[in-house]
Amino acid sequence: MKFSKQNIALFMAILFHVCGAVGIIFSPYKNWFIQNTTLNLLIMVVMLIYTQPQKNSAFYIFAVAAFATGMLTEMIGINTGYLFGNYQYSNVMGYKLLGVPLLIGVQWFVTVFCCGIAIHKLHVWTEAKYAAKGMILSKKIQAISFVVDAALLTTLFDFIMEPVAMELNFWQWQNNVVPFFNYACWFLISAILLILFRLMPIKKHNHFAIHLLIIQTLFFLVLRSYL
Repeated sequence: MKFSKQNIALFMAILFHVCGAVGIIFSPYKNWFIQNTTLNLLIMVVMLIYTQPQKNSAFYIFAVAAFATGMLTEMIGINTGYLFGNYQYSNVMGYKLLGVPLLIGVQWFVTVFCCGIAIHKLHVWTEAKYAAKGMILSKKIQAISFVVDAALLTTLFDFIMEPVAMELNFWQWQNNVVPFFNYACWFLISAILLILFRLMPIKKHNHFAIHLLIIQTLFFLVLRSYL
């Protein structure tokens, strides 16, 4: 196997998520693995940046914008309930700013970026199929379809993650019920970020981003099944 950036990052992602899942489900050191979830996510961010083909200014601007948007909206949610609903973060995810762990901003960037990359690749493939049949979709339809599809995927990821996060005490919802309003906010906020993602000249062919999205989704699905 060629030791390319993509292969190294993929190996790291599989290793850390498999070890994390096994440690949380079967190990007597469950709490240690939960506490080190922050380290896992930080390593994945490093791998995501490491594998990005062109790390131009647009990539870093989007990363900062996604982080800042995630933090700001979560701060509003935590402190007012006007976004997402009534919930609180525990201390598991590390240092908090106005009640929101900094790692949450990082997770917003990772999730939106990976979903954007995945849907972009799917749309490139789909548009090629249409073109082969002599059918060309309008730019407007392509843009709307991309934003809606990627926002739905982002929201689906949150839907899969929510019960696991509660079980691991990352955060807790009032009455232990995740409101529909939370998912509506996820869809709308991610859609705004995805409009920015589509418009900015970011290299949108990072295969590791797609692999990471699949690995994280499987990680949470496995934990949902066993916890």
